[in-house]
Order: sequence, then structure tokens, then C-alpha cells
Amino acid sequence: MTATTAKLGLMAATLAAAAALATTPASAQVAGGSKEKCYGISLKGANDCAAGPGTSCAGTSTVNYQGNAWKFVNKGDCAKFGTATDAKSPMHLPGGRKGSLTPLSRDLKA
Repeated sequence: MTATTAKLGLMAATLAAAAALATTPASAQVAGGSKEKCYGISLKGANDCAAGPGTSCAGTSTVNYQGNAWKFVNKGDCAKFGTATDAKSPMHLPGGRKGSLTPLSRDLKA
């Protein structure tokens, strides 16, 4: 085995390990039941995943509160988004919007 081959093998192993670590926490949290997907609450570019057709995943929402983009929240918290009247509350959403456990058809990218 040459030094170059060994370096390439080590780089590939490092990338594979990094990819596995990047996906484990969210999957483990969902599988353990401590988190849930909440649609329509993320700001532009701040979604955890899913932002409709033509997007890849995390950070791809193109408008604030995009209805088909979701964020992981603590289980039970999604229903609380949109219930706060104080604009400074983290549970406040403008314009009467509410979080949803299923994709919404509002605020979709043009």
C-alpha cells in the first residue's frame, strides 16, 4: 500500500464517519420520541429539512414560515407555535400562523 493510497483511505473513512455523525442526533431524537417535525415555523434558510420540490434539505427554505419546511422541536411544542400573543415570545408567529405536524400549503416559494 502506498502512502497516497493510505491517505485516500483515511480521508474516505473520515468523511464516512462525519456523515454518520451529522445524521445520527436528529434520527436518534426522533426515534426516541423526544422531538417532532413542526412545519411552517422556520425562518428563510433555517429549516431542518424538507422545503418542497426543487430543494434538497436543511437550510433550503426560501421564505419565512414556509409551510412545507420543518424544524425539529420538543415533542408537544409544535401545537404551541402561534399561540403566543407577545411578539417577543419564541412561540409567536406573525399573521395568525400556527405550527403544524403536517405540511401546510401556505407561504410556499413562488
